[in-house]
Amino acid sequence: MLEAALERRFTGAVARVERGGRLVYERAVGRTRLDSPARPVYVDTRFDLASLTKLFVATAALDLVARGSIGLDTPLIAAIPEWRNDEHAAITMRMLLSHTSGMDSGADYRLLLDARVSDFALRRPLVAQPGERVIYSDLGLIALGVAIERISGRALPAALGAAVASGATFNPPLRERAAIPATEEDGWRGRVQGSVHDEKAHLMGGVGGHAGLFGSAADVARMTEIYLGVACGRANRVLPSSLARDAIACAADDPVLRRGLGWALKTTNENSCGANFGPRAFGHTGFTGTCVWADPDRDLQAVLLTNAVYFGREDSRPLRAAFYDAVIETFGR
Repeated sequence: MLEAALERRFTGAVARVERGGRLVYERAVGRTRLDSPARPVYVDTRFDLASLTKLFVATAALDLVARGSIGLDTPLIAAIPEWRNDEHAAITMRMLLSHTSGMDSGADYRLLLDARVSDFALRRPLVAQPGERVIYSDLGLIALGVAIERISGRALPAALGAAVASGATFNPPLRERAAIPATEEDGWRGRVQGSVHDEKAHLMGGVGGHAGLFGSAADVARMTEIYLGVACGRANRVLPSSLARDAIACAADDPVLRRGLGWALKTTNENSCGANFGPRAFGHTGFTGTCVWADPDRDLQAVLLTNAVYFGREDSRPLRAAFYDAVIETFGR
């Protein structure tokens, strides 16, 4: 499947499959771009993780809950006083993590060129009442990043590093950028390689609660094991088991994609994990062509990192579903 999609849907990819907390398959294919100076992709190559960043940020937020620094259902006005006495006042960490805060999904970057993006996110009028319904929101995760920084007293990269032992990083050093698969070419920045693809995160200096991390498939799998391991009876040193289980349980119903705390939950066979992942599967996707899904019923997780946006903004769901169908066919029976 990977070979068939190579240089048609992406220039490079890494697939990693773990079962029972152990690596059972890892493969890299392709190169960082189609033109010079292309480099080979290796299993430890870092990709622009795009919205998989949200999972690391969610874990840092849950770490603050575990430490007693904030309650899941405590309004965030102490950390975000900008919300005091307005329509945002009832928003809690649970709402931000489950995308039920009522915050708008995002904004065209051209509206933000002369704005401080975090201030824009905090002050943008709501489009629904807090707790009313699921609206997948980059702005909500930007707000969550602000809350984490203020509650922890640390910049977001340091807060994530303290919560999740991972090689994932914001703003890779210049010397490493040529080894990172390139993403989209646009009229604003040209071919983007080694700096964040997401325009809002770019305007935030590469660091956002919604996007900005670069990491390997092993980095994503290590973070996912925090939750899958607990679901399958293994301990972890990051989050209390009860909190990790809550994160992958349904926090918000939605006919297309139910929400846990940070995680998406399989809702229909049309989800990007394909038809064969079990009903308790949880995962997430990233716009650049990244994804992870875990199936507690099989004690299996699979990470697919690609730079599919290199060829444009075509829907990646068929590619992802084909990958996860192949994973089940090979390892999940």
